[in-house]
Amino acid sequence: MNYADRLEAAVRDKQSACLVGLDPHLALLPDEFAVARDTSAPRAERAAAVEDFLCQVIEIVAPYTPIVKPQSAFFEVLGADGVRAWENVCAAAHGAGLLVLGDVKRGDIGSTASAYASAFLEGDAGTDPATLCDAVTVNPWLGSDSIQPFLDACERTDKGLYVLVRTSNPSSGEFQDSSDPPMMDRVADAVSEWGSQLMGASGFSSVGAVVGATHPEELIRLRERMPTTPLLIPGYGAQGAGAAEVLPAFTSGLSGAIVNSSRGILFAKSDLPWKDATLAAIQQMQAAFGSGLVTRH
Repeated sequence: MNYADRLEAAVRDKQSACLVGLDPHLALLPDEFAVARDTSAPRAERAAAVEDFLCQVIEIVAPYTPIVKPQSAFFEVLGADGVRAWENVCAAAHGAGLLVLGDVKRGDIGSTASAYASAFLEGDAGTDPATLCDAVTVNPWLGSDSIQPFLDACERTDKGLYVLVRTSNPSSGEFQDSSDPPMMDRVADAVSEWGSQLMGASGFSSVGAVVGATHPEELIRLRERMPTTPLLIPGYGAQGAGAAEVLPAFTSGLSGAIVNSSRGILFAKSDLPWKDATLAAIQQMQAAFGSGLVTRH
């Protein structure tokens, strides 16, 4: 079963289009994991604290989300110990029955892209499959030859990609809005073309697009431009977008999109203990992007 079909099945099973971003900002971790931000502590101890925190988060959110998205940079800052923690977190998520979307945003020349694709999607004979990702984010700036190795890996492994098309950060328009037609439209058209070879029975491709909820009018237009492309929607919650801005990303019911919240779940503002605050935050998000979403279509 290809990635798009597995994602659609997981969304239906959980009745949730929520994606929890596992972004362990060291400065924001609860006090019981404070060693993670202590630069005088051994890296192994710091990485273990990050891993412990995220594994507890996974246990809390697993009933309410089909997929999690670990952000590689927060692991890489802790060196080899951080990479080990990354693999253990991926394995823990898979053990909880969740899909894993690696937020790695890789993009490089073909030979290097092949190495990235192998590292995150395929592995080798000595790789534990549980430590690999079901999909990854990629940056298309270097052109199609930087994407092709990932497409080839997806075809071999039934994995998925999310290509950056319209991101949610404040300066994204400097390049993504440039030229005529806008660069984002040209990338969107390429995503549709790349995805046409990896279509699933669900009617969606395993090649998705990242489109920020902080640009609601463009989200509507890009959804129309990419009707069979699964969308990953950042910008909800801590970055300011609400459910109304996100709704056009869905093609019908819960289909066609997953909505990311990272800090809003992991570091929810509340007087409650952190686990209770995280649980309340994911339950609230699931109410917004769960079965209730069907009735709003």
